[in-house]
Amino acid sequence: MNAPSLLIIGSLLMGPVAWAAETMPPTASLTPATAAPATAAPGVQGPAARPASAVAASTSTQVILLSLGRRQISLQRDGKVVGSWPVVIGAPGTPTPTGTFKVTTKVINPKYQSTASGKVNHTTGAASPLGVRWIGFHTTGKDDYGIHGTPWPWWVDARAAVSHGCVRMKNEHVSLLFDQVDIGTPVVIKP
Repeated sequence: MNAPSLLIIGSLLMGPVAWAAETMPPTASLTPATAAPATAAPGVQGPAARPASAVAASTSTQVILLSLGRRQISLQRDGKVVGSWPVVIGAPGTPTPTGTFKVTTKVINPKYQSTASGKVNHTTGAASPLGVRWIGFHTTGKDDYGIHGTPWPWWVDARAAVSHGCVRMKNEHVSLLFDQVDIGTPVVIKP
């Protein structure tokens, strides 16, 4: 069984701690935490330290493509779509960033921490606000963005624009994507 990992924002995080950016209810946010030792922990894949530029480039010919307009994410390998799923995207006031990024972190069973209160939601797994998987792809100052699961699949069915910029997927879908991508996989987000 994989150990839960705490997802936080704005500080160097290692070990069972990884980067996160999204909040789940709209009034909450993420906050910095003290850095852990620079070692990899069970359930955490990716660089032991920031910056993301230190991450080795993926040699794969795969790419994650996100169409914000269609609210759909796809995985392409060698130019062929191998999977495609509906998503939730950022609300108009907190949009999902556009551009080309790379997968920088992967976390199994992430934990959520509020930047507003500092409180940690110790729920992990399918009931966690971040779902069962976190695939981090972009950081701006204190904000990190990722593709993650959700305990609210009806928002995904509605293809809603309600997140704080992250991309939410059904837990079973994000698990499939997580298992097929590596650190360094390109993430292309188009309007």
